[in-house]
Amino acid sequence: MPEISGKVYLVGAGPGDPSLLTLRGCELLQQADAVFYDYLVNPRILTHAQPDAKLVCLGRHGHGRIHSQDEINALVVDAARAGQTVVRLKGGDPAFFGRSAEEIASLEQAGISYEVVPGVTSASAASSYTGIPLTHREFASSVAFVTGQQCRDNGGRPLDLANLAKFPGTLVFYMGVTTAPYWSTELISHGKPADTPVAVVYRCSLPQQQTLLTTLGELPDALAARKMRPPAIVIVGEAVQAESTTKWFASRPLFGRTVLVTRPAHQATDLVRLLANQGAAPLIQPAIEISPPADWGPADQAIRDLQRYDWLVFSSANGVQSFLGRLDQLGLDLRQLGPCRLAAIGPATAEALKQYHLGVDLQPAEYRAEALAEILAPETANKRVLLLRASRGREVLAESLTAAGAEVEQVVVYQSMDVEQADPEIVAALAEGRIDWITVTSSAIARSLVHLFGDSLGQAKLVAISPLTAGVLADAGYPAAAIATRYTTEGLVEALLEGVGGCAP
Repeated sequence: MPEISGKVYLVGAGPGDPSLLTLRGCELLQQADAVFYDYLVNPRILTHAQPDAKLVCLGRHGHGRIHSQDEINALVVDAARAGQTVVRLKGGDPAFFGRSAEEIASLEQAGISYEVVPGVTSASAASSYTGIPLTHREFASSVAFVTGQQCRDNGGRPLDLANLAKFPGTLVFYMGVTTAPYWSTELISHGKPADTPVAVVYRCSLPQQQTLLTTLGELPDALAARKMRPPAIVIVGEAVQAESTTKWFASRPLFGRTVLVTRPAHQATDLVRLLANQGAAPLIQPAIEISPPADWGPADQAIRDLQRYDWLVFSSANGVQSFLGRLDQLGLDLRQLGPCRLAAIGPATAEALKQYHLGVDLQPAEYRAEALAEILAPETANKRVLLLRASRGREVLAESLTAAGAEVEQVVVYQSMDVEQADPEIVAALAEGRIDWITVTSSAIARSLVHLFGDSLGQAKLVAISPLTAGVLADAGYPAAAIATRYTTEGLVEALLEGVGGCAP
């Protein structure tokens, strides 16, 4: 029998909030050749995977076929036998009603090495994110975790609801919403008081989180009235009444609001994090794509001749990363810049240079090409200036510096192209009014959004990173509802928060 070189990792993805993924889980995703994940796993967790990793969703209710457990086992085993590093990504903690024992048995039978990585289980997350304790000194010194879905196999044991009714602590039902009319009635019939406090926590740890407070006797009607469906955790017991008065999670200013991030995918991380920290539900739909120039020849020649230039002028963070990245690819380093002075169009560009331990000599107070030209012109008369730019953009800077007596050379160091087709789910969400705000971080993105979404763009409020970007939106007939005064991602979020004004969603 040939040696099996692959290995399988059963990783708990947590309850939904992507920041609750363990460091070990993140580390393994970055190494995985293949990831098989449950449909409830937050898509943002998958961004930790390698770009070329195989990502396989194992089914979603109402969206195609759901894989059976036997099929899942076979997929994972086959991938490992092919020598791959496999992550089986499971919602919550694999040990809590995740059928991990069956998956482990299939791996052991196949002789495949594996590791189990725990995750934050939904019960503890529901408690922490709502302030509803599972245990309490006065009300409950024990807690029982119960599956609301009785095993459907012939050998399965039904829930012992008679004994659960007598349990002297808190009951937490996983997957118990659809079966609640049955088990709640049975608990009452076996002596559990009908007025026992109950909390139903829907999509815990996510911006869509909702909490329903009721009693055991009223639970079925309350669920029907709210039309509450899975995924949800149901907490039953006297400890529910000790719910904290400070709702730290739901009181964040953007809680319940959906915000569309339109930056290129590789640049969206910081903005998504800032929005999520304020309680928003971020969605990502890049409006433009950034790629290397069609021909590196002119840039490579400029790099070899850097000693000829007095000034290097960067008009975007993308230009910084592309140009200095190319320097490294050519086997060169920052010493190649020699005595060149550096100018940046704005704070984000200056921050990108700082990441390479480079400071700027000039940066305008206002994030506009005209402002940069105004302060740079007196410094560049009779000097050689290299503008490092995108494949498209305004010619204001080059024309102004040339008129001021500078010898200007422009080199394209990256291509900026419009995304031609948006994700159909994003298109539908915007058209149906399910997106509250759209972030617009450049003029190019503003123009592309108009092309991508047309009149649907008016279904959401727009927040622009600068007056220049806001002007492009206004000219197209879609004025921004908020405009940043600091032209950075932090400033953009500040403007959004001011635009929201603390109003309830």
